[in-house]
Amino acid sequence: MDFSQRLASTRKARGLTQDALAEAAGINVSQVRRYEGGNSQPSLDALRKLAVALSVSADELLFDETERGPDEELRLQFEAASRLGPHEKDLVREVVESIIIRHDANRWFKNEKAG
Repeated sequence: MDFSQRLASTRKARGLTQDALAEAAGINVSQVRRYEGGNSQPSLDALRKLAVALSVSADELLFDETERGPDEELRLQFEAASRLGPHEKDLVREVVESIIIRHDANRWFKNEKAG
C-alpha cells in the first residue's frame, strides 16, 4: 500500500470525510484530494499536520508494517525489553548500539581493505 492509500484508509477508519480531515489538519481540501489521489506528496509540515489530525505517527502514513521496525526474530525481544525499567532499557540500548557500531566499523574496514 502506498502513501495515498494509507492516508485514505486511515481517514476512513477514523470516520472522517476529506473535508473534515482538511479542516482538522489546516490544509485545503483540494490538497487532501490530491494526496489521496496520488497526484501530490505532502511537505513535511503537511505530513505532520495530517498525522496529528489523524492521531497517528507519520511512520504509519509513510510505511507499511513490514517496512519499519525489527524483523520477527527480534520483535519479541524488543517487546520484552520495552517492559524493563529505565536503567535496564539504557543497558539494552547501549549493548545494541555497540554491536551496530562494531558491525559498521568491520564493514567499513573490509571495504577500505578491498578498495
